[in-house]
Amino acid sequence: MSALRININGKPVTVETGATILEATRGAKATVPTLCYDDKLEPFGACRVCMVEIGFGNGAPPKVVAACHTPVAEGMQIATDSPRVQRLRRNVVELIVSDHPLDCLTCSVNGNCELQDVAADVGVREVRYTGQRRTAEKDYSHPYIKSDLEKCIVCSRCVRACDEMQGQFVLSIAGRGFGSRVVAGFDTGFDAADCVSCGACVATCPTGALNEPGFLKHGAPDREVKTTCSYCGVGCNFYVQVKGDRVIATRPADEAAANQGHLCVKGRFAFGFVHSPERLTTPLIKRNGTFEEASWGEAIELVASRFKSIIERNGPKAIAGVSSSRCTNEENFVMQKFIRAVVGSNNIDCCARVCHSPTAFGMRKAFGTGAATNSFKDIEKAKLIMIIGANPTEAHPVVGARLKQAVLKGAGLIVIDPRQIELARYADVHLQLKPGTNLALFHGLAHVIVTEGLVDQTFIDGRTEGYGEYEQFIRKYTPEVVETITGVPAEQIRAAARLYATSGASAMYHGLGVTEHSQGSYGVMGLTNLAMLTGNVGREGVGVNPLRGQNNVQGAADMGAMPNLVTGYQDPTNPKVKEKFERVWHTTIETEPGYTIPEMFNAAVDGRLKAMWIVAEDMAQTDPNTRHVKAALDGLEFLVVQELFMTETAKHADVILPGASFLEKTGTFTNAERRVQLVRRVFEPLGGARTDSQIICDVARAMGYPMDYPHEAAIMDEIAELSPAMTGVAHHRLEGNGLQWPVPAKGDCGTSIVHADRFARGKGLFTLAEYVPTRETLSEEFPLILTTGRILEHYNAGTMTRRTDNLVLLDKDLLEISPEDAKTYSVADGNTVRVTSRRGAVTAKATVTDRMSPGTLFMTFHFPEAETNVLTSDEHDENTQCPEYKVTAVRIEKSNT
Repeated sequence: MSALRININGKPVTVETGATILEATRGAKATVPTLCYDDKLEPFGACRVCMVEIGFGNGAPPKVVAACHTPVAEGMQIATDSPRVQRLRRNVVELIVSDHPLDCLTCSVNGNCELQDVAADVGVREVRYTGQRRTAEKDYSHPYIKSDLEKCIVCSRCVRACDEMQGQFVLSIAGRGFGSRVVAGFDTGFDAADCVSCGACVATCPTGALNEPGFLKHGAPDREVKTTCSYCGVGCNFYVQVKGDRVIATRPADEAAANQGHLCVKGRFAFGFVHSPERLTTPLIKRNGTFEEASWGEAIELVASRFKSIIERNGPKAIAGVSSSRCTNEENFVMQKFIRAVVGSNNIDCCARVCHSPTAFGMRKAFGTGAATNSFKDIEKAKLIMIIGANPTEAHPVVGARLKQAVLKGAGLIVIDPRQIELARYADVHLQLKPGTNLALFHGLAHVIVTEGLVDQTFIDGRTEGYGEYEQFIRKYTPEVVETITGVPAEQIRAAARLYATSGASAMYHGLGVTEHSQGSYGVMGLTNLAMLTGNVGREGVGVNPLRGQNNVQGAADMGAMPNLVTGYQDPTNPKVKEKFERVWHTTIETEPGYTIPEMFNAAVDGRLKAMWIVAEDMAQTDPNTRHVKAALDGLEFLVVQELFMTETAKHADVILPGASFLEKTGTFTNAERRVQLVRRVFEPLGGARTDSQIICDVARAMGYPMDYPHEAAIMDEIAELSPAMTGVAHHRLEGNGLQWPVPAKGDCGTSIVHADRFARGKGLFTLAEYVPTRETLSEEFPLILTTGRILEHYNAGTMTRRTDNLVLLDKDLLEISPEDAKTYSVADGNTVRVTSRRGAVTAKATVTDRMSPGTLFMTFHFPEAETNVLTSDEHDENTQCPEYKVTAVRIEKSNT
C-alpha cells in the first residue's frame, strides 16, 4: 500500500493510503475529540465534534471537515486545534449539552462519561441555550440493560454496535430532528425486543443513557483486572470491574484477538454466581447420610487415607479421576499427574470424552493433530463458510456474531443442521438432514466434488495419501442415494458441494452435532476428506475448525486428562515419552490405557472401580443415561467431589471439597483456536475455598508424594518441559493475546495456521468409512427423534448461570416441537409434555417453532429438575466412546401435570 505525505499541525507525517484524518492524527499523537466514533465501528460522522481544518497550501481557504470519515490526501495540511475549530467544537458540544440533564455529580457514570470529558476538553463552562428538552421514561424492564434516554445524545453508536458487531438489528433511530430517539424492537423496550443481551450497546454508549445494574447500584469501580472468560470455548478477554471485594461489571477487552471488544450475555453479565450465597466455602464430610462441615486438615487426611487403603486392597486401577474443562490448564495438569504419579494408573478423563473426543481422534488420524487448523481471524478471510452441527449464535455467541457479520459482508454460507438455527436464515443452502445421517451426507458432498471434477488435484497429489481407493469408494454415494438416507434433496446436495468446492477459500466450523453420534469420529473424518479434496487446509480463510464447547475443554485434553495419552498427546507406550515423564516426575508411570468416563461408570456398577475423584463436573446431570450414572456413583466405596456448589453429582459424594471460581485463581485457559491465555486472580477464594491445584497438591503430599509448586507459573514451566507443542509457553510470555500452540521453541511466537506446508503426520490421509445407521432406532412405540443441546442464556449444567439473573431471561428447559408434530399430538405452545424413551420419562414445557422439522424434537439440559439425560442412551462413537446425545428415540404425549 502506497504512502501519502501530509502535514499535521505544521509537522510532516507519512500515512498509508486509505487512512482517515482521525486515524492519521491519532497516529501522530494529535488530539481530536469524538463522541459518535468507536474504532470497532464504521465511521459515521453524526456528532461533528471531530472537526478539523484542512487545506493544500494552494491559496484556497481551509475547509472544516469531520475527521472520522474524511480520507487523507497527498499534500493535505491538517489543523486540529485552530481558533476556528475550537470555536465550532465548543458550540457543537454546548448544543448537545443543552439537551442533556446536568446531573453529573449524581449520575452513575460520573467520571466515566465521554460527554463529560469532551465538554471539559473543549471548554464548555456554561450553556447559553434554553428551551424545550427531550424527556423519556426510564426503562429498567430488562435484567441487564437499563435505559435512561433523557441522557441520550443520538450518536447512534448503540444502533451501529447492534448492527455491526452483533448483527441483531434490534435498535434503530425513530423520528426526525429534535424528535429523534433510540428505540428497541418496534418501540417495545429492550425486554420485549429480540435482544440477545450481549451488552455491546451499553459498552459503546458515551453517556449514561444505556447502563447496567452494577454501575447503577454501586457506582464506579475501584479497580479492574483483565482475565479470560470461563464459559464457552471462544476464550473472550474482559476486564473485571470491582468495587471493594465485589464484581460489579465486566468490560470487553477491545485489544483481545479472540473477541475483539465483544462479549455475550454470559461473559458480559453472568458473573453473579461468584458471590452466590450457595457457594461451598468449607469441606463437607458425609456422616450417617448427612453432610457435616469439616476442617481442611480433616478432609485432606480422610481423602488421602481412603485412597491409600483402596490402593493397598484393590490396586491403583480401583481409583479414577475426572478432570474439568472449567479448570485451568495448570489444574488439569496436576490432576492427571496425581492419577498417574500418585495413584499409579491412567484412569483419568475429562468432559472432552463426551463432546469433542471424536474431533481429536478423527483429525489426528487424518492430519496428525486434533485441534482447529485456523484462527478466528480467518473468518473474515473466508469466501464460503460451512457450519455443520453447530449453533454458534447461541453456543459460541461472539464467534457466531463474527460468522454472521462475515456473511452479511458477502461470504457464502452453507448450514448443515436438523434445526433451523438462526444462521440458517442467512444461508445460501441449508441442508436440514435427519439426525444421525451426517456421514452419508458428507459422502454425498464428496461424490459430487469427485465426479464433477471439482477436486484440487495438485493438493491431493502433493499433500495427501489414500485418494485412489477413496475416489472409487465414494462413487456409490450418489446424491440420490444419500437423499433416501438423509432426507436432503439431491439438488441441494449438489448445490452445496459446488459452492464449497469452488469458492477459493472455504472454511468449516463444526460442533457437537457432528461428534455426538455413533459415527462421530467417522463424521469428522468425512469433513477432513472434504477439506483435502478441495485443498481447503493450511492457508488463510479455510480449514477444519471445531467449535469447542467449554472454556477449557481444549486445554484439558492438551494437558493429558485422558486415559490413553499423556500431556501433549504423547503416547506413554513410547519408551522415550515414558522415560521423560518418569525422569521429571521421579516415579514410574503405567503404560496400559485407563478407563474412559463410560468405562468408569460401568466398572463402578460391576464393582471393579472403588473410588472416584470428580473435579468440577456435574456428571449426574450432563452425562447420558442419568439413572446408570447415579447407580455408578452410588456403587462406589468412596466418592470425592470438588465443586463450587451442591450439584447433583456432589449430592452423591462422601467428601466435598470447595474449589475456587475462575476469578479467584491464576493460570491459563486454551480456547478453540489453540490460544493459551492468562487467567488472572481478581480476589482471594471465597470463604475457606481453595484453588483446585492447591487441593490436589495437598492430597498428593498427604499420600506421600511431594507435589509442590511455588506458584502456577511453575506448573506451566513443567508443562512446557514435557510437551513439545508447549515448549515456548510461559506465563510471562502470555501478556497481550497469549500464544497459539504449537509453540515449539522458547522464543517462538506460536502458530496461527497449522499444516501450512505439510501435515503433522506427513501426508493427509483419506479415510474410508461406510455409513452405518445408529442402533437407537425409531419404532411404532418411539416414532420421534430427540436431539439435545445448549441455548444462549445458559451453560451446560447451568451450575453457574442458574445463579445469576439469566434466570430472568429463561428459567426452565424447553422442548422444541414443529407445528406439524404439535398438531399431530395435540400440543399447544406452553403445554406440559411427557417425553418417554427406552430408558425413562421426563416432562417439559413445549415451545412450538418452525426451527424444527417434523419428526425431530429438541431439548436442553440446563436445569436438574428437567432430567433431560434420563432419556439419552449409552450408544456411543465406536472409536472414542463419545455418547450419542443427538439421537434418542422417543414418544410424546400431553401431560396433565
